[in-house]
Amino acid sequence: MNIDKKTIYKVADLARIEVREEEVDHLIGEMSKVLTFMEKLNELDTDKVEPLVYMNPQVNVWREDQVKVELSREEGLMNAAKHNEEFFMVPKIIEK
Repeated sequence: MNIDKKTIYKVADLARIEVREEEVDHLIGEMSKVLTFMEKLNELDTDKVEPLVYMNPQVNVWREDQVKVELSREEGLMNAAKHNEEFFMVPKIIEK
């Protein structure tokens, strides 16, 4: 793939980044290096390589969710600066 100024500006627009005119020549070289490396990777035979989701073979041990009461409502609200019988009271921070 040929990288030119138009490609640099298109990628910058898609990435929502600003590219100054003096950076374009450097970026053309850098993107060309990346694409050359990707072309080299495409030459590898990966037919016998299994796809990975994670880099290690560890599996997560899931447990069933169990409902249990760790704190009562009163204990949970005990250290709150402001509260009513059921909820924490916090200052409004979003204005319309």
